[in-house]
Amino acid sequence: MEREVLFTGVGGQGVQIASKTLATAAIAEGRQVMLVPRYGGGMRGGMTNAEVTIGDGALRALAVATSAWSAYVMDPSYWTTIQPNLAPGAVVVVNSSLFNRPVDVPEAKVFEVAASDVAAELGNPMSAGFVLLGAFVALTGLVSLDSAIVAMRELVPAYRTQHLEANGRALRAGAALLPAHGASAWEHDTAVAS
Repeated sequence: MEREVLFTGVGGQGVQIASKTLATAAIAEGRQVMLVPRYGGGMRGGMTNAEVTIGDGALRALAVATSAWSAYVMDPSYWTTIQPNLAPGAVVVVNSSLFNRPVDVPEAKVFEVAASDVAAELGNPMSAGFVLLGAFVALTGLVSLDSAIVAMRELVPAYRTQHLEANGRALRAGAALLPAHGASAWEHDTAVAS
């Protein structure tokens, strides 16, 4: 079984590190993973998308998922770059602090998380991407929250280690905002022994 996650947002919102965190956590749990980052030339303010495919066996090598299972949406600016590639009934988790448009995916299961507002309340507005990732992880069970926290700690660069605790709080706060396994990724326990 495979599950695809399309990520979108604006450069500087943490979309790329969130996608890498999900991929790294899945690898640590013994799953097969493909990560394809896509972004414009600017570091901040431009398009930043990523595609993560996670499976319990060998993955099909597709350049672009054309019928993705889910989406992580930090900002509406580049929503149209991933929206056509979502399957009917897709799980869509949006940062409702910024996203205020129709999802327009047939039968989509849309979950709103005020990630930017929650991050500001936590005292670290830059951690909004991790708030949304924590909510996504809890909702889907694609990986465990503990694996996501460990992966985040591995991926944050050495010159940003002062943010590790705040990022962990952001992941935990996000996880508390949506029902655990409310839109479960796995129909049955397909965990691979590590």
